[in-house]
Amino acid sequence: MNKDKKKELSLWADKIRKTALETIKNAGSGHIGGSMSIAEMLSVLYFDEMDVTVTDPEREDRDRLVLSKGHCSPALYSALALKGFFPLEHLKTFRKIDSDLSGHVEIHVPGVDMSTGSLGQGLSVALGMALYSKTQKYDNYVYAILGDGEIQEGQIWEAAMCAGFYKVDNLIGFVDNNKLQLDGTLEEVMSPYPIDRKFEAFGWNVIKVDGNDVAQVGDAVELAKEQKGRPTMIVAETVKGKGVSVFEGQVRFHGGQPTEEEWQTAFREIDQRIAGLEG
Repeated sequence: MNKDKKKELSLWADKIRKTALETIKNAGSGHIGGSMSIAEMLSVLYFDEMDVTVTDPEREDRDRLVLSKGHCSPALYSALALKGFFPLEHLKTFRKIDSDLSGHVEIHVPGVDMSTGSLGQGLSVALGMALYSKTQKYDNYVYAILGDGEIQEGQIWEAAMCAGFYKVDNLIGFVDNNKLQLDGTLEEVMSPYPIDRKFEAFGWNVIKVDGNDVAQVGDAVELAKEQKGRPTMIVAETVKGKGVSVFEGQVRFHGGQPTEEEWQTAFREIDQRIAGLEG
């Protein structure tokens, strides 16, 4: 990835972060930590890699994304709004009782490919989409973003075994390995490590990257597209709450809300970074 593209995608990642935080602050609730850690992945996918059409979001042969960790809807909704699937103003309805923008991702939102949030199910759904695309001979890719905590679910490994066995090479997954879940660290709750070797055992091509570096994420996707005969899992090493000093690595921001002073710090830091990238 060249320098200009990296700068552009880094800017989109921070715009996703800022928009997601504005959305959460306005609603008074929402998952900060995991939304922040996937900003670079969403930036690369929606603003560089994915073949989607804003004016025709249900185009049959489009690329698709299943955000399996559906509680991180603020990040996905922000990316979709910034891409132009629906007005940014609509994000102000997030988590309102009569809004389609609920706390977990819902398929009837323009640009969303699957309702998610019941953890552990997204990889199976993405696999089904990828297999269907093969039967239709579509030249597309299906992406899935998994939480590192949710790969404690058994259904993930059933899907992994199936995808490897059937050589579903149009399926590209990410594990957002931010190392924290609701009740603590992964190693304290139930360790899934080593993640890379587990997917390799099921026949996957595995690429390990810094998931908060757009260049590494983008290069990994390009390598995954070159892989024939195997699905690819990109194990993305990330920081929960990435991009704001007071949020980073703090388990309380899995779903907890900042103080007013912490909000001010968050927006100040992101605004400074955006200004530097736009300058």
